[in-house]
Amino acid sequence: MDLNVNGVPVSTDSDPDAPAVELLRDGLGLTGTKLACGNGVCGACTVLIDGAPGASCLLPTAHLEGRSVTTVEGLDGAHPVQRAFAAHDAMQCGYCTPGFVVEAAAFVDRWRAEHGDVDPGRAAVATAMAGHLCRCGAYEGIYAAVRAACAGEHDDPASAPRPRVEAFEKVTGRARYTTDILPAKRLEAVIVRSPHAHARVGAIDAGDVPHVDLLPDDRTLRYVGQPVLAVAAATRSQALAAAARVRIDYSPLPAVTRPEQARAAGSPLVYASRDERRAAPRSGEGPGLPGRWQGNVRGPSGFGRRQATAVRRLSRAAERGDDRLVTAVFTTSVQVHTPLEPHACVARWDERGDLHLHVSTQAVTDVAEQAARRWGLPPERVHVVAEHVGGGFGAKGRLGVEAIAAAELARICGVPVRLVFDRSEELTDAGSRPGTRTELALLADASGDLAALAVDAHGDGGVSVDTPTALFANLVYGTAPRRLRDFDVVTNLPPGAPFRGPGGAPLLWALEQGVDEMALRLKEDPIALRRRWDGNPKRHALYDRAAALPMWQRRNRGAQSGRIRHGVGVAAANWPYLLNTGAQVELEVREGRVVARAAIQDIGTGSRSVIADVVAAELGLPADRVRVEIGHNNGLKGASSTGSKTTTSIGPAAQDAARRLRRLLGDAPSVAHRLEASEGARVVGGRGRDRHGYLTPVPLGGMAVGRGFAGAVHVAEVEVDTRLGRIRVTRMWAGIAAGRIYSERLARNQCEGAIIQGIGYALYEQRHIDPATGVVLTDNLEDYRIPGIADTPEIEVYFHQEGWEHVNGGGVGLGEVAAIGVAASIGNAVRDATGFRPLDLPIRPDRLLEGMRP
Repeated sequence: MDLNVNGVPVSTDSDPDAPAVELLRDGLGLTGTKLACGNGVCGACTVLIDGAPGASCLLPTAHLEGRSVTTVEGLDGAHPVQRAFAAHDAMQCGYCTPGFVVEAAAFVDRWRAEHGDVDPGRAAVATAMAGHLCRCGAYEGIYAAVRAACAGEHDDPASAPRPRVEAFEKVTGRARYTTDILPAKRLEAVIVRSPHAHARVGAIDAGDVPHVDLLPDDRTLRYVGQPVLAVAAATRSQALAAAARVRIDYSPLPAVTRPEQARAAGSPLVYASRDERRAAPRSGEGPGLPGRWQGNVRGPSGFGRRQATAVRRLSRAAERGDDRLVTAVFTTSVQVHTPLEPHACVARWDERGDLHLHVSTQAVTDVAEQAARRWGLPPERVHVVAEHVGGGFGAKGRLGVEAIAAAELARICGVPVRLVFDRSEELTDAGSRPGTRTELALLADASGDLAALAVDAHGDGGVSVDTPTALFANLVYGTAPRRLRDFDVVTNLPPGAPFRGPGGAPLLWALEQGVDEMALRLKEDPIALRRRWDGNPKRHALYDRAAALPMWQRRNRGAQSGRIRHGVGVAAANWPYLLNTGAQVELEVREGRVVARAAIQDIGTGSRSVIADVVAAELGLPADRVRVEIGHNNGLKGASSTGSKTTTSIGPAAQDAARRLRRLLGDAPSVAHRLEASEGARVVGGRGRDRHGYLTPVPLGGMAVGRGFAGAVHVAEVEVDTRLGRIRVTRMWAGIAAGRIYSERLARNQCEGAIIQGIGYALYEQRHIDPATGVVLTDNLEDYRIPGIADTPEIEVYFHQEGWEHVNGGGVGLGEVAAIGVAASIGNAVRDATGFRPLDLPIRPDRLLEGMRP
């Protein structure tokens, strides 16, 4: 078969029925074209076929015969769209970026040919980009980039600086992710997964195909999709065929697939013994809290403040029918991480017996340490690489089954082994935010002050435990008495994992709606009530800003009628300040430039750029004289991209290293003139202590809890179609109190993406399970709905940077506090528009229409 690819004639004997994306990636090495969803929904595989965009994951290779194909590599970095995407930071992790760029290039060329250099507006861009998804939520930058390119603002190659160091690599498809690592002599591996929700495994017959056992010690499977073994073959299709031939003796056991079923007396036990319970996976982050077991329920765990007083006050208020007592039961659905780059690993063992792992991870140093312990290797003999990471959101913080299976198979076979999850695996068994059922009781006294609070939260994390939700109510609204209890209800469903502010989002969904309801009963402005109850001075500044917003001032103050109604809602958020105390940055002078090295990874948050900007500013150097090398466990102490702690850990370390290098080179304001004569000069900087130290006396796993809480206030405006039950978020304001902002555009991008994920949590995202079998039904991106570009409201972000002077570097993390209050603000806006208080997430059309019935 003959075709033309990026202007070059190509002849191939590839399988004509195979997807075209396989020819482009595996056959021709054009890895800028990404395979993410596999069913034409996400747009990451978009290429131009005779100038028209097409999804190469759906097209058979035979369709390309005699055609001209242009991939992102064929644009060669010269198209105005690529410069516009770089200049407007229209990306985060960058995995979806090549597909967006190819589609946008075709649209911009067509638009300018038909309309001239005219801004097409948001609606036209949304229509053009409708076939693309960005899980990071970088849509505001994409809007800006496409509109600017259409208007001719980026025709000049020197049109605008790039806020992100690696922007050019991402817009050209040159950024290499784990899924792009394709060693010539490799095997492809796939995982054989359980078809049963609960079963014991007997004999396994895999024939002569290389395979490794992935069963737990008790050989018991506890959910559909749990790994049983992994097999390897020369190609993925051959590995899938080998997996289909494996024969496994299953002895099915009774299963529970719904929390209410699991709680019932006499229900089958997910974990029957103490040892099994101790081995249960955890869905939380950090050290877990103890809890006793009763059947399939673990808990209560957590702690409160003057709990007996809280219970007594709430009970007496209920007995007398006090109108200042707000009670309700709120639920949230399971939200799946589903980063567009799936979990992936390429493993090999070298001739010295060293282990090399290319892995898509949020924690290169943690994964290296865990791998060293698992295989009994000295730390220096484990080499983990994650040059670029296509999103994670908390799901990629540990040594996962993809790395374990690939490494074991590589050791057996003596060649590199590549294992990449498909989208069904990613949506089934790669992590999710547990669902919750939260019972809330909130009491105000005669003065309108908070008198008592009770939160009982039941986590639905499948086979996993440790889903703290109520615990986080300790962090807000003063010192009023409160009883806070967390329970885990275990079922035969896939385990949860930490997800961007774990526990925070479901708590605020309940608590912030309860506070709003209290404001209604007290006939007090919801922002004013929060300001009165909340003693945090940094958030006071945000409340004052929010109260002065035109959309808050102009909101409707009474009942509305008509089909289309509008509402405005507010929610506040609090999140702990976490950091890696030992984070290091190394600087070395090489060939007239300063090379910065750190044992971290960039999952789209801009860590490379933070280091580069800090070093360049401190040394008085232009940007092109600083190069950043990350994505390797290189002997330095690193920081994981979890818990909103990366920037606050590495920023001060980079500054310390730069100051050390400047002193070494003569302490001049700029060291540019000294670099040529200082070849090989090297220093290591560390993340010094904060003034007044930390709340934790010693770091736990290298992590400490700092003094103070990052804060946020979200104000949402919604439009509700009361006939169809559709909710559209039209505007969102976010005030963020996180101290120093190292890079405003990158930080703004993070906050915008957090808002998009919060909108998904509020309105769309819900994992569905077949209750009879435990099978995940929403195992593709058509059935599991995440927000697209048309779901993006107008977003304004305000940064309050005072109040963190005691912190080394002056700033703390913001990726989680910017996300966790979004859903609650939307819920309060829906109540403002319709009079209906939504209790269950997502706020689906059927739920809204049912709730609005008289």
